[in-house]
Amino acid sequence: MVLSEAQGRLPGMAPVSVVDIGSNSVRLVIYEGLTRAPTVLFNEKVMCGLGKGIAATGRMDMDAVRRALSALVRFRALTTQARAGSVYALATAAAREAKNGPDFIREAENILGVSIRVLSGEEEARYSAFGILSGFFNPDGIVGDLGGGSLELIDIRGKSFSTGVTLPLGGIRLSELSGGSLPKARNFARKQVKAVKFLEEGQGRTFYAVGGTWRSISKLHMEMSKYPLHMTQGYELPYDSIRYFLEDIIDNRNSKDPAWAAISKSRRQLLPFGAIAMAEVLDAMRPARVAFSAQGVREGYLYTLLPEAQQDSDPLLAAADDVAILRARSPEHARELADWTGRMMPLFGIRETLEEERYRQAACLLADISWRAHPDYRGLQALNIIAHSSFIGITHPGRAFIALANYYRYEGLADDGATGSLAVIASPRLVERAKLLGGMLRVLYLFSASMPGIVDSLTFRESSAVDTDLEFVVPASCRAFAGERLDGRLQQLAKLTGKRLAFCYE
Repeated sequence: MVLSEAQGRLPGMAPVSVVDIGSNSVRLVIYEGLTRAPTVLFNEKVMCGLGKGIAATGRMDMDAVRRALSALVRFRALTTQARAGSVYALATAAAREAKNGPDFIREAENILGVSIRVLSGEEEARYSAFGILSGFFNPDGIVGDLGGGSLELIDIRGKSFSTGVTLPLGGIRLSELSGGSLPKARNFARKQVKAVKFLEEGQGRTFYAVGGTWRSISKLHMEMSKYPLHMTQGYELPYDSIRYFLEDIIDNRNSKDPAWAAISKSRRQLLPFGAIAMAEVLDAMRPARVAFSAQGVREGYLYTLLPEAQQDSDPLLAAADDVAILRARSPEHARELADWTGRMMPLFGIRETLEEERYRQAACLLADISWRAHPDYRGLQALNIIAHSSFIGITHPGRAFIALANYYRYEGLADDGATGSLAVIASPRLVERAKLLGGMLRVLYLFSASMPGIVDSLTFRESSAVDTDLEFVVPASCRAFAGERLDGRLQQLAKLTGKRLAFCYE
């Protein structure tokens, strides 16, 4: 085998391929490797509609079966081309419920050359919960995974799960059972959801929405509201807002809005039924918010294959460290900054929450990823890479904080047109924290020449001098680093914080 000279991928990893045979789509996702924060190398789906007609006939439509099998032939070839070291195949509602499901699975296994795991409804719910655990930091709420044939619900509190349930409320199934009637679909969904007693325990918590139809609802909301960050993972809406929006979809309000063009035609016809399923769950649960997830059964399944120590690691920090390895001049220096800034924050009167601590560490790990760009565009490149990267384990305000901190680190501590849209997403508190961190990084990068080995010898301390609040203490062995530009950076930080700062060489 000829090895690639490319350095854009993490070393020592073999790609992992997952084939997901669902009721609506058949999908191939090839990941860079089996890691805590897997990166997608290749992603393709075919909308086969295997679940169509099962409610009436009990069988998968043969045209849909032929399309699916044809797609699997291509998926096997793509898996081989990508040099995947492992292949996993999962099948859900259509394959497990249809009378001709076993025959289809046998043919599919012959094509793929691997065994296909046909998930029970309870297993599907559990892997969906693992997908949320994989993609969210310390999740607490109820997970709903809406497919074409079924809806799985499961309560999650950190790493603890309830026993999941499966309901016949997938978009295709609900449409067919109701004969295309939205009022009938609502009545049927309400009766099904009413039987799920643990939904009442979700009051005031988070509902985690998984599945392609629900992701389309989030996408439509972003388009209609002109939301500046088009990213499903971690997109949150308060209960009242999403509940009103769901009624808009069900009642076909705003159907002429150009935002609908962002939704594929194959999804549009199922959107009202997906909205009904979510609305009924939310009415029974009364959560504080809905958080949409791009992570689901596939990612949950891969998560269960990781060693326990890796499962327990922070997905955001793992991903940020990976990017530092791929793009920074010195990942070691980035890790030094993450530790050092944590020690200095209390001296500036900052008490971080656990979330804020994670965001600051990630910002430091990513603080040098745009060094190869033209100097005039390093800040903008850092902002765009971070804002638009597929990080998990982070909220949208947290993502905005990390992007802004690194923009300020390059461009100075004032806002301009590039920061406006992200500053709207981040809270004022996070914007100020981003400027503080950016100000610290501006001093440290200039002092250290972006290389490791010196940061840990530096510190701030309270000053006994009348005209100084904090001294930036530098060992005498580093006196040669003193300079006008460095003094200027420290005084920028002083102006931002309202503290009188001065270098002290000893």
